[in-house]
Amino acid sequence: MFKKLTLSVAMALGLAAASAFAADIPDSLKLERELQSLSWQRFRSVVEGIPKLRAEVDRHGQFGWQYVRANYRTYPWKKNIDRLDPDQKLELALLIQKARTARTTSPASPAGEQAQRSR
Repeated sequence: MFKKLTLSVAMALGLAAASAFAADIPDSLKLERELQSLSWQRFRSVVEGIPKLRAEVDRHGQFGWQYVRANYRTYPWKKNIDRLDPDQKLELALLIQKARTARTTSPASPAGEQAQRSR
């Protein structure tokens, strides 16, 4: 009886830990929206930081990045984000957060991009 009770408690704790971990994994659709909301420079730096996403762009050959630049705000990134493992999704969320909170005077910011264009 004690063995069954111990096993039941262990299983319950395991399920609770697994569900808590699952709650920490960001939603792919939310990550897609946040990724698409970044400026081009910040978007590219985030995608280059996740090997599976970078590989998806690189597999389109020399015009891959040109196509992505023209369409990154409407391209369905969710499919590619769904293919990431939980650790990669967490890394993506962290990179997006870092990109969003980067100094606004950096060249990757809209003001910085405009200043670079005017040169």
